[in-house]
Amino acid sequence: MNHQGAVVIIDYGSQYTQLIARRVREAGVYSEIHPCNVGIDAIRALAPGAVILSGGPASVGDADSPGLDPQLLSLGVPVLGVCYGMQLLGHALPGGQLAAATDREYGRAELTLTAGSLLWEGLDALAAHTVWMSHGDQVLRAPDGFTVTARTKSVAVAAMADEARRIYAVQFHPEVAHTEEGTRILHNFLFRVAGLKTGWSMASFVETQIAALREKIGGDGVVCALSGGVDSTVVAVMLGRAIGKRLHCIFVDNGVLRQGEGEEVASYLREHFDLNLKYVQASELFLSRLKGVTDPEQKRKIIGHTFIEVFDREAKSIPGVKYLAQGTLYPDVIESVSFKGPSAVIKSHHNVGGLPEKMNLALIEPLRELFKDEVRKVALELGMPDFVIWRHPFPGPGLAIRVLGEVTPERLTILRAADRIVTAELVAADWYRKVWQGFAVLLPLKTVGVMGDGRTYEHVIALRIVDSLDAMTADWSRVPAELLARISSRIINEVKGVNRVVMDISSKPPSTIEWE
Repeated sequence: MNHQGAVVIIDYGSQYTQLIARRVREAGVYSEIHPCNVGIDAIRALAPGAVILSGGPASVGDADSPGLDPQLLSLGVPVLGVCYGMQLLGHALPGGQLAAATDREYGRAELTLTAGSLLWEGLDALAAHTVWMSHGDQVLRAPDGFTVTARTKSVAVAAMADEARRIYAVQFHPEVAHTEEGTRILHNFLFRVAGLKTGWSMASFVETQIAALREKIGGDGVVCALSGGVDSTVVAVMLGRAIGKRLHCIFVDNGVLRQGEGEEVASYLREHFDLNLKYVQASELFLSRLKGVTDPEQKRKIIGHTFIEVFDREAKSIPGVKYLAQGTLYPDVIESVSFKGPSAVIKSHHNVGGLPEKMNLALIEPLRELFKDEVRKVALELGMPDFVIWRHPFPGPGLAIRVLGEVTPERLTILRAADRIVTAELVAADWYRKVWQGFAVLLPLKTVGVMGDGRTYEHVIALRIVDSLDAMTADWSRVPAELLARISSRIINEVKGVNRVVMDISSKPPSTIEWE
């Protein structure tokens, strides 16, 4: 889609870069993240309305630290440097001087305004404002033409501005919630400095995207792999509205789904959305290939390769198909173009990447501009039911990576029963919508227990309940002890073969959300 006048965010590796993009979009302005080594011609071609230089972990003075392309300041659009972005301006522009901090400043600080600025409009000039700092180096002297507009107790140049050139910089992070006036500061930059107009909304996205899909696809057919999750379902519903029955959805039951999930997914997709859906039962094939396999990476590869095989076979039986639709989201796109190069492989991605090349189909990714929370807003615009919109994320390899060790029908039965109780109790306690994910994991060990007057030696279930915004980071959810007690009691009493329930209280990082 064409987003002329968007805000371009230059990513220098900050953990908060995505948050800047979210805050700009929440203001009704479209934003895109680009790596700091992107060419100036590519940025110029976007015809941005403003540029934001993100924070980053590097020290500006280091030989291998990412630098600032001075041509970014010659585009004729406003520029805002945040943290590392401010240090880059202080280092690269004449007259500026950078100081290496002896200690990294991290956390809350009190900001005092020292000069008027368009960024400060609406802020009390006499009050101290709480901001969030996260930096090592700092600007010691502002470059020529800049005015120091704020300070803190430990930072003499906490903000600076060249109002004539519309270049602004802040040492703190306005995008985080801890900066109390952060939203107002960003809005001042977007609307008072840059004069941008609102227009980015999920309603406008749905309308323009459906029209664009209809035009692009023409009279050809599209095949879509449906999992029943919100991403793939949104893709299918949008395409269904764009091209009708020329969309062919394929749902593959891989044998490692949750209890009753295959039939449930197929039923509601047909009933609620009138989708052209083919249900493929392939449980025996998947489970036969997983037999005896305990290595988690091998499990993922087996499931991925088998899925491609089954999906390929089914798709080739459909005449007139030219496109493959996938639910790729914006974080996937961003992570693949990091200036540091692709991230280290922690675990194989479970998406159907590789299918287009193998099947010689053109790829359609209607959601590649959206964050997860925006996808849910699209689902609301499409009138999708709550149980689809707020369904917890479920991994492509399914329960195979929640059954630690060998995947067998018997162990899957135990886990399905336990997992269903976890979901039911979260829903009953009104906690299902409050957490990002909540599920059970079957551990590859047994423990001694006592039931009645007898000794037992049975399986252990671990509970994994986490809070997150986008699954890139997560923390364990502080659910009430009473809720955990009910879940534990029901699992031990109702699931045959389990005599112990434990709780995973680790965060991501260093742990991952899934155990395998």
